[in-house]
Parts: sequence; C-alpha cells; structure tokens
Amino acid sequence: MTATAWRADPLVWGTGSRIFEVFLEPTCPYSVRVFNKLDELLAQAGEDRITIKIRLQSQPWHLYSGVIVRCILAASTLEGGKETAKKVMAAVAAHREAFEFTHHAGGPNMDVTPNQIIERLEGHSGVALKEAFAIPDLDREIKWHCKYARQNGIHVSPTFMIDGLIQADMSSGDAVSAWVSRLLPA
Repeated sequence: MTATAWRADPLVWGTGSRIFEVFLEPTCPYSVRVFNKLDELLAQAGEDRITIKIRLQSQPWHLYSGVIVRCILAASTLEGGKETAKKVMAAVAAHREAFEFTHHAGGPNMDVTPNQIIERLEGHSGVALKEAFAIPDLDREIKWHCKYARQNGIHVSPTFMIDGLIQADMSSGDAVSAWVSRLLPA
C-alpha cells in the first residue's frame, strides 16, 4: 500500500509583519462574527501590513466541532488550499443551525450522523469533502492546532493574539476599525 502525499495549506492571509492570530470554533456564534470581519480587517489594515492566521479551536460543547474542524482542514488539502477551506468555513458560518445543537444539547441535529454533517457541508459549500476527510493521518494537522492553542494558554474561542501575545480585552463585538487601531497603532 502506497501512502498518498498531502499538505494542509496554512490558513494564513496577508504578508505584513504584524501577526494577528484568531482562535476560532467554526460553529460558535462569536467566532462566526470574527470570521465574517476578517476580510474587511485585511482590506482596512492592508495585506502588506498585517498577516491573519486562523487557528481552529475545537470545543467539546459544540458537539460536531471535531467533525467540522476536520472538514475545514481536509478542504485545505484540496485544490485551492486555504481558499477552499475558507469557503467551507463561510458555509458553516452562513448555516450554523445546520451544524449546531440547540443549547449545545438538543434539537433536530440529535439525529444527524457525522456522514450527514459532511454531506450538508458539501451541499452548502460546493466542496467535495468525503475523500479528503478520510485522509488517514489528517489528525496530525488537527492535533497541531490543538497543541498550539494549549501551548499558548488558549482554551476558548474566539481568542486573539497579536505578535504572540494574547489580547484578553479584544472581542468579537469590536468594530474592525478598533482591531486595526490595535494592530497598527499610530
């Protein structure tokens, strides 16, 4: 049996020297709010001035979190890499109710299987995920995200870091202009 080579494309946008890392759980409403602001942040701050790095923070109280995080990382191995992964994240953000439980413990998703979650995500994103989802050692990428968060003392999402330092006073509710001011002080 021959192992197939694969590479997860890092979820990184921009080329600037200021590093803005966001730790997101894809179905968390606050993480969704952050995710939906990242393109605007990059546009306002300038791709040549900041670098945005998305770190996936799977959380057990979001009961399909592990499946969805694996789908996003699987998407990053496909043609288009990080842009394909971003498309999958955008589909989750736009259709949270299809991937989340009511009050973290009930509702219609109680009867959904992981395969059905993947199929829903394929339908909403237009990205074929099943084959990449089944990459045998894809878990090494998932573990890297988890380990990196833990090494930095991060346990919840969203969490923000600027140049390696946690920004406990930043919030998903902040205006993009406030983030720009933090990243690029006058």
